[in-house]
Amino acid sequence: MEGRRPANHSVPPVIEAVHPVLPCREVAKSIAFYEALGFRSSWQDLPVDPKYGTIRRDAAELHLQWADPSQWGHTGDRPVFRFLVRDLDALFREFSARSEITDIKPPFDSSWGTRELHVRDPDGNGLQFYWPR
Repeated sequence: MEGRRPANHSVPPVIEAVHPVLPCREVAKSIAFYEALGFRSSWQDLPVDPKYGTIRRDAAELHLQWADPSQWGHTGDRPVFRFLVRDLDALFREFSARSEITDIKPPFDSSWGTRELHVRDPDGNGLQFYWPR
């Protein structure tokens, strides 16, 4: 077959990207929050009261999915996502200038050698922006 490699010359598969899916109580509300963080909505399943949507900022893409109320019983087990960002102080200034983001603290130097900025979305999902020191 043309374009197909012989089996003895196979190349290992490459994972091109990862697109985490974050559970949300209200997808539209979550999209608005992430837009305040500088993401842009790139797709949603319904124009009003969406149940699934995607957001992007630079090379990062997150998927937002409505979760049934029965899935919110354990509030301490929300996922955490880490984003590699070079200038955390500039990012902090950007986030702080937006009135939609109310619970934010300045970047800090961790004991494990990174500078970090942590934010929680309206559903408690953790966003950790960091850069090695």
